[in-house]
Amino acid sequence: MDNLFANIVTKLRAAGCVFAEDEARLLILAASTPAGLTAMVERRADGLPLEYVIGWAEFCSLRIAVEPGVFIPRRRTEFLVRQAAALARPGAVVVDLCCGTGAVGMAVAASQEGIELHAADIDPAAVRCARRNVTAAGGHVYEGDLYEPLPITLQGRVDVLVVNAPYVPTEEIRLLPAEARIHEARAALDGGGDGLDIQRRVAAEALCWLAPDGCLLIETSARQASQTAEIFVRNGLIPQAASCDEWEATVVIGTRST
Repeated sequence: MDNLFANIVTKLRAAGCVFAEDEARLLILAASTPAGLTAMVERRADGLPLEYVIGWAEFCSLRIAVEPGVFIPRRRTEFLVRQAAALARPGAVVVDLCCGTGAVGMAVAASQEGIELHAADIDPAAVRCARRNVTAAGGHVYEGDLYEPLPITLQGRVDVLVVNAPYVPTEEIRLLPAEARIHEARAALDGGGDGLDIQRRVAAEALCWLAPDGCLLIETSARQASQTAEIFVRNGLIPQAASCDEWEATVVIGTRST
C-alpha cells in the first residue's frame, strides 16, 4: 500500500495537483477495485476536478454529492452559509436559488432545527444532483428559472433567501482556473457583462417572496459589493455588506426598507 500511495502521489504531483497526498488518500478510499482506482487516478491526472472523480465535495462539514458539469461548492461560500445561518431561526422558511448541488441550503438547514428548505436551479443536471442531496435532508427541489418554479404559496413567507448566483463578468470567464472554465457549466459561472445580471433579476422580485422580516443574502465579490448594494436599494432592500479576508468572501445582505 505504501508503494501504491507513493506512486499515486508522484503521478498527481506531476500533473500539477498541489495537495497530492490528500487527494491520493481520498482516491484510495473512494475506489472499490484496483482497476477503478487506476481509472480514477488517470481522470484526476488528466485534469478532471477531484470532486467529480470521487463523486462528492466537503462543504460546511457535510458530504455533498457532485456530478460532472455541476458547480462545485467553494470554500468561500461557507461564509455565505455562516451569514444566513445567523439569521435563520428554528422553523424558518429557507429558499436556495441558483442552488447547484443544494449545498448552501443544506448547510443553512443543518444549522437550525425544523428548517423548511426549498431549492431551485435552471440546469437539469444541477437539479438532479440537488435532489440527491436536498430531498434526502427533507427539502424540496424545483427545476426552472429563478423564482418561476417555486410554489406560489411561498410568496411572502420566505425568511431567508440565499443566493450564490454566477457573478463572473462574461469577459473574465477566460481568466478562471481551467478546472472551472473547462469542466463546470458556463451558466453557473457567467454573470453577464458586469457579472450582476442574475443579481438584478433576483433582487427585482425578492420583496414578493420575502416574509415581512425576511432577508436576501447574495454572494458577490469585494469589487462588486457596492454595485450589488445599489441593486438592493433600487429594489426596496436595505443593504449591509459582510466580508471575510481569510476566505476572500463577500456577502451583501438585504432587508426590507418598510
